[in-house]
Amino acid sequence: MLTRRGSSIAAGAALLLAPFALSGQAGADGPGGGAVLCGKFVCVDASTPGQRGSSTGGGYQSDPGAGEAPSDGPDLIPGRDCTIRKLDPQPDAGSDLWEGHKPGDGAIYVAPCTDASGGATNDAVVGRVFWAQDQPEAIDPAVLAQRAVDKMLLRGPEIGITPKPGGTGVIGMPVYMWTATGAETFGPNTASATAGAVTVTAVAKVSKIVWSMGDGKSVVCRTAGTPYKKSYGADPSPDCGHRYTRPSSTQGSGKYHVTATSTWTIDWAGGGATGQLTEVRNSAVDITVAEVQVVN
Repeated sequence: MLTRRGSSIAAGAALLLAPFALSGQAGADGPGGGAVLCGKFVCVDASTPGQRGSSTGGGYQSDPGAGEAPSDGPDLIPGRDCTIRKLDPQPDAGSDLWEGHKPGDGAIYVAPCTDASGGATNDAVVGRVFWAQDQPEAIDPAVLAQRAVDKMLLRGPEIGITPKPGGTGVIGMPVYMWTATGAETFGPNTASATAGAVTVTAVAKVSKIVWSMGDGKSVVCRTAGTPYKKSYGADPSPDCGHRYTRPSSTQGSGKYHVTATSTWTIDWAGGGATGQLTEVRNSAVDITVAEVQVVN
């Protein structure tokens, strides 16, 4: 069973991920010598452009001023790699990175795609260092995004419509359609999922509602719609409306079966990546529409 601890701090724009300081590669050479630990993040001292770092057997060193280093040496920027790696060499036994554990009791790892600064596309994101008892598995941020979505309760529209179900409308009169605008029916709806040192946050919002009116016609609404008020009289809906030209008695059931289908657009970010997912939900009601009865 994987157990781990970690810490989180924001790195400056000049601090770049240093994969060469990870498994099978070099340790720190001290100030100006390549890879160092900035707090609990693996960083590069960008004041030595092109320096890939080499091990002389030294331990890891905290560099509190590294965040102010000039951002030159673009060749230091690697392709983003989300593979969790074991630090090599491991910190000295007295290092606080062990969080009270001893060398040999688990190991110190780094998660390169950790979003420490709150911006998943920020190139200043560097690898968070943490202790784990076992080798953590690499996590695909897209998988975590789906887990976050699975935590959400996304519903179909909470339908509001005139005429109301149980009442009777009149052909030719404006029909208003709308939905309640809560987190579960319209958004925004937010959830996060975490695995190891990676957290992904997803935000879901309804981007459109397609109303199938039961008479063979559909209406696409990009808003939640406008709830009807008596003061509106016979004015049409400003953003989501319809008019029936035939009575619902022409249907076998004697009613129009109205279905509202919401498309939820979900933007997610974390683990050094961003993306978008889509979910669809629907609701339905039956309404009655009649012809105007003329009395002589």
